[in-house]
Amino acid sequence: MKKTTAIIIAILLPVLTWGQAQINTKKVKIADFTQKITKVVLSGNEFFDMALQNEITLGWRISPFEFCTMEEFEQYKTSEEYYFLLSVTGKFKKDNIPTIRYLTLVKGGNGAEEGIDKMMEVVTMPVASAPHPSGREIVFLPALVDIIQNYTLLAMENDKIAYGGPGAITQKIEKEDEFLVVFTEDDICESCYEMEKVEFYDDEMLVTEEEKADSYMMDRMEDTLVGYVIAPSEPMPGAVYYKMLIHARTYQLYYFAQDRVSRKEGAGFMPSDIKKIYSAITKEQR
Repeated sequence: MKKTTAIIIAILLPVLTWGQAQINTKKVKIADFTQKITKVVLSGNEFFDMALQNEITLGWRISPFEFCTMEEFEQYKTSEEYYFLLSVTGKFKKDNIPTIRYLTLVKGGNGAEEGIDKMMEVVTMPVASAPHPSGREIVFLPALVDIIQNYTLLAMENDKIAYGGPGAITQKIEKEDEFLVVFTEDDICESCYEMEKVEFYDDEMLVTEEEKADSYMMDRMEDTLVGYVIAPSEPMPGAVYYKMLIHARTYQLYYFAQDRVSRKEGAGFMPSDIKKIYSAITKEQR
């Protein structure tokens, strides 16, 4: 009898031990983020680096940080004592050259010597077109840096967000919200103007010149969502691009979509995007 009991215990023990093992998910891997130093890697582009240094100095709040050069990044990237925020360019299968510039937050450690794409990614946020940015990225940079931080803190607590990318933290427009949504003329596809029941006017949706649209962001206007389209400098059909709506005051992300350049429409907010946004902000649709 004792022998039989011993055999049963021996068989069950490995199963019980396995069942108690911790699954090392992404939120677990980045749980130490706030205790580590984030090294902000300067790209060598003087104009962009100056703007990034300014925004990090004024607005980085979730971890200690230091600025470093690309050479220092190469020296320290295999150390698990650091996270790195750096500017990178990316291209997709149909692209001949890099088309979008991103800010990516990655964790140092083994495997980093094989390249940035082999490092533990926390979040990657599109910032501007490449190789010829429009300049609007400087206006939106404070908001994009803040979105990266908000995303990181939420990803440390929730694996669904950790694996979901920036779109996983978009805010819902509530019934009591009364927003003005501002687009530039270049960010709206022509066919949007032909949509039934959709009007662009000052009370709800406004299409205006770039300088005025950007002033809403720079002035941190209350109850205002500003559109930002990040597309290749020379968008070819099929190329990937991004579109966002960002709250000018709080910097919260209210809309985020990755799309491909349409042969007919080009890049920008499409009728399907406008329909979703219009339905959310107009009282008639609530």
